[in-house]
Amino acid sequence: MIYGYCRCSTDDTKQDIKRQERELISMGVPSENIFLEYAHATEVKNRTEFNRLLNTLSSGDTLIATELSRITRSTKDLIDILEYAKQTKIKLILGSFMVDCTSEELDPMTEGMLKMMAVFAELERNIISQRVKSGMAHAKAKGSKIGRPQLTQESIPDKFWKYYKLYNNKQINISEFARILNCSRTTVYKYISIAQDS
Repeated sequence: MIYGYCRCSTDDTKQDIKRQERELISMGVPSENIFLEYAHATEVKNRTEFNRLLNTLSSGDTLIATELSRITRSTKDLIDILEYAKQTKIKLILGSFMVDCTSEELDPMTEGMLKMMAVFAELERNIISQRVKSGMAHAKAKGSKIGRPQLTQESIPDKFWKYYKLYNNKQINISEFARILNCSRTTVYKYISIAQDS
């Protein structure tokens, strides 16, 4: 079986995960086998959908992501995922780079290249993080308000209210609700909390 994984760091109001989804479909991943998630690249252990995907994979399966950074930006996590791929005997396709772990032994050159890619992905993440912190410190020094705007009933997407009754009537579960809204379950729970307080 072929499976795909899409990930964005922030929610659908700031990043469009659909581009990754379209790319995966064009690479041969059935739409029903695509796992979508809004989570940070370094939080592999806390990623519900990614871990659900790993538990779904079996020997001979293929996992596709549009690029390595969608899976992780941590060298340590990449090494753990690679070991999992070797044990499970699956194939990883990360953009145009293929890592075939279905045979007895992984090609050392392929493994080395993948680990180098992980180092550069982690370096890029650290540079971005440093720039963000510097920018926030500069903005704070100028008196700008830092942080996300407060979530209110008015800022909840209209689509939520359309399907909220179905959720309340137990016609859809939280995972289905999140998929419909194209956001994480955590975000849906926040919306629900505000809706219940109204």
